[in-house]
Amino acid sequence: MKNAALKRVEPAAVEKAIAALHAKLGNKVVTSMEVRRQHANTTTWLPNEAADAVVYAGSTEDVQDAVQIAASHKVPVIAFGTGTSLEGHVNAPMGGICIDVAQMNEVLAVHAEDLDCVIQPGVTRKKLNEYLRDQGLFFPIDPGADASLGGMAATRASGTNAVRYGTMKDNVLSLKAVLPNGEVIRTASRAKKSSAGYDLTRLFVGSEGTLGIITELTLKLSAIPESISAAVCPFKSVEGACQATIATIQSGIPVARIEFIDAMAIRATNNYSKLNLAEAPTLFLEFHGSEAGVKEQTERFGDIAVEFGGGPLQWTTQAEERTKLWQARHDAYFAMMSLRPGAKALATDICVPISKLADAVLETEKDLQEMKLLGPIVGHVGDGNFHVSLVIDMEDQDELKRVKIFLDRLTERAHRMEGTCTGEHGVGQGKMKYMEAEHGPAVLEMMRSLKRALDPDNIMNPGKIVAL
Repeated sequence: MKNAALKRVEPAAVEKAIAALHAKLGNKVVTSMEVRRQHANTTTWLPNEAADAVVYAGSTEDVQDAVQIAASHKVPVIAFGTGTSLEGHVNAPMGGICIDVAQMNEVLAVHAEDLDCVIQPGVTRKKLNEYLRDQGLFFPIDPGADASLGGMAATRASGTNAVRYGTMKDNVLSLKAVLPNGEVIRTASRAKKSSAGYDLTRLFVGSEGTLGIITELTLKLSAIPESISAAVCPFKSVEGACQATIATIQSGIPVARIEFIDAMAIRATNNYSKLNLAEAPTLFLEFHGSEAGVKEQTERFGDIAVEFGGGPLQWTTQAEERTKLWQARHDAYFAMMSLRPGAKALATDICVPISKLADAVLETEKDLQEMKLLGPIVGHVGDGNFHVSLVIDMEDQDELKRVKIFLDRLTERAHRMEGTCTGEHGVGQGKMKYMEAEHGPAVLEMMRSLKRALDPDNIMNPGKIVAL
């Protein structure tokens, strides 16, 4: 559904808001076009839609001041972390004020005995884990990119470890947020569980900045495992790799990561990351636990793999080799683009019940072949989530037409198989049109009602998730 209200704000209102911001926040306010464009979306096929100014916030008070000024002039506000999102979340289709929270990057407290920490939203996952390493703790959610944790919460991110450790919604205990009226709230305490009223934490996790701006998070932590092994296993077929994944999960092996990479993606990864893997459908895996437990888990998986045409299984506990393997997996986006120099990668994802995974992947591969599209497939298949990276010529209108048909068919497939149009990328601008098909009109209207109740002037990241 097209949001008919998405018109740029009157220039006079924007000018007044920016003048007030300059008066309040001084040189924290930047209006150069280069900076503004850097803070709009550049990681998807969607056009870059820049805000009118960027505020570099250093505290909750800065965010509060900026939101209050914007609200008084009914000027939109768009939160920005590191800009790694994939569905146009940081675009400003109506213009407005971008609030960059990257400088709010302090670890405020670590409660090692409670396995939690309190951080500002600009802390990245790598910085947090470097900070925690000496205490034998880590934050397990790993989307690949070194994203800000505020952004990860806002988009309900997950990643390679989700099969064992869950997603952001499972690992945020509470948060502090600035509401559209400038009020600051804390959604919950540090307690691991609560039945005291509505779960406002989960309301904000995944809200993509449309209900408020996150300025502080309390996160669950995990102990660094005694032993970690990484494994690589090629398969004779895509179906075999998917069936081995299903069997592994159903057998109760506590696998930490289980990633699928198709033959085309393996070829790209070999070239880009200087690996020498067999060009075949492949699973990357990781096992956590005691030394004996990890060995047992790895061997049990090896037995399962053989049943489905997998092998030989190669595995290691050496940290350097594990890091090289997972860095190659995280660099897959860039590796894909190397398959077609000058082209752009459009990354999309769906998630289906794991029993439907093999069928979903095979049907998707068939679509790619029939539509003559270059689209390597990778995925966090342990929870039924996989990604297609379409490598396309943005100037080829016929190809773009086929891409749009493919994306619609991919989403229809997910819905038909009782899945979702987005397992972890979020809705943003790119997947708004699928919300009614996924949720139905009643649920979509409930989402709109929540948005209107908290943000009656529609200033918080308008044009994302739901159209008003």
